[in-house]
Amino acid sequence: MDQSEALLRRPLWRFIDQSAYGPGFNPIHSFAADDALATAIGAGQSPATARAWVHHDTIVLGIQDTKLPYLKEGVEVLENEGYRVIVRNSGGLAVLLDEGVLNLSLLVPDTEKGIDIDRGYEAMYTLVRHMFPEADIDAYEIVGSYCPGSYDLSIGGRKFAGISQRRLKKGVAVQIYLCVNGSGSERAAVVRSFYEAAKRQAQTKWVYPDIQPEVMASLEELIRKPLTIQDVIIRFLKSLQELGGPLESGSMTSFEADVFDGYLQRVIERNDRALA
Repeated sequence: MDQSEALLRRPLWRFIDQSAYGPGFNPIHSFAADDALATAIGAGQSPATARAWVHHDTIVLGIQDTKLPYLKEGVEVLENEGYRVIVRNSGGLAVLLDEGVLNLSLLVPDTEKGIDIDRGYEAMYTLVRHMFPEADIDAYEIVGSYCPGSYDLSIGGRKFAGISQRRLKKGVAVQIYLCVNGSGSERAAVVRSFYEAAKRQAQTKWVYPDIQPEVMASLEELIRKPLTIQDVIIRFLKSLQELGGPLESGSMTSFEADVFDGYLQRVIERNDRALA
């Protein structure tokens, strides 16, 4: 068993499914939820947890995006297109979420020695490859994609997923967004319009992506067969059981709900400051 598979192997996985909450599900709640779960798991109060979540018509900005010189104008472009704009509490750059994008979080305790950052990424990469044995999935940076990173997941050079990580209080959250269906290039064009409006030709301290929509696609486009969010959740749960161990459905505990309220307030305040 390699190190990434060892990270997946647990005595029990709790699964929290928030994939069908609908358009009213505020994405700010998702980032507070993962922080609350990571805190409880890190404190030994809860078992390792997998969470599935979907948000409608949302652009999630990274902290770095809030430094753009014409941020207000960029946000206006997105809002005029019908998108809600929020700022997440971790690094990276803008991503687009809609009803065809599935987000998955794996939340585990950090060990005494600390989980090497690459192990978290490799664990998620291992899991996704197991979910789609019919596809040849690579992990390397796809230049021209939105939110590029060294663990962009692609098939034939076209990106369909990105992985991020967040660590706090001895808990680790490894998060992935998977473009399941719909048009990957149309999503990329929306994010490109944000950067065009928010950066213009200005020189910036940070490097922002020059988005080429054709390098992005959905899984449905890439494997050339119909795919729903539910199809992918079923593959996810089957693979997590085979690689990780026993699985049970669950929900937040009262301890987690109490911690969640504090994190939610922080995320709301951060958004108010960043988008003021």
